Amino acid sequence: MNEKSSAFVGSIPENYDRGLGPYIFHDYADDLAARAAASNAVDVLELAAGTGIVSRRLKDALTAHARLVVTDLNPPMLDVAKAKFAENEDVAFRPADAMDLPFEDSTFDLLVCQFGVMFFPDKPAAFLEAGRVLRSGGTYLFNIWGSMSENPYSEIADDVGAQFFPDNPPGFYKVPFGYSDPRIVMADMKAGGLCDVQYEILAFDKDAVDWAPFARGLVFGNPFIDEINNRGGVDPEAVEQAILSALRERFGHEPASMPLLATVYSGKAP
Repeated sequence: MNEKSSAFVGSIPENYDRGLGPYIFHDYADDLAARAAASNAVDVLELAAGTGIVSRRLKDALTAHARLVVTDLNPPMLDVAKAKFAENEDVAFRPADAMDLPFEDSTFDLLVCQFGVMFFPDKPAAFLEAGRVLRSGGTYLFNIWGSMSENPYSEIADDVGAQFFPDNPPGFYKVPFGYSDPRIVMADMKAGGLCDVQYEILAFDKDAVDWAPFARGLVFGNPFIDEINNRGGVDPEAVEQAILSALRERFGHEPASMPLLATVYSGKAP
């Protein structure tokens, strides 16, 4: 994977979980877990699980005898995920690259991935790898953000970054929102050998009682903070405060709400 866009390490995992999770990830995680439960899958693999926001919901939603394996490229993210589970819960955690999964062919009934596919450097190859570890007829279920304009908080973070670094603007936010065309995604899924490809657009108006934790998460909860630090000369706290002001200007002072839009995809292994 692209190391710059996928290196969720250091203090990022905790800020990601606390600052971003409740604002942009939890509702979509609930949706994915409900869809996964409806599949009645027994052997389930989660890719790019991050801090376990979906993982916890999957374990609660799946049947009691389902086996759940939780993976992520970054062990520090998995450390946060593990803390959401009791020692006696039957969940396996394993660092893994979605481009080169350490599992035998035809091992799982269901693969789940929340907002991770956008970071995979070769999308058709990643879908091919997913299909390899799925049993015939098994399902790959994942979601992907819509465009930046459909998720305007991302435009705010990207624009503020460019204001502080006009000669070399940070580019992180263009990665997770740059793979939003369903036609391209479905073509890549089919190129990776998946069949019965379907999608559904899912939009929310997300309420916020305090923009401050979200503003902090937008700076410190992903590799955007590394882009700021690597450029130097700017206090990340100043970027955070500028984003906080921009959130209030765009969406209003708290309590307020903002639009979110993502697309949920499914495909089956042949």
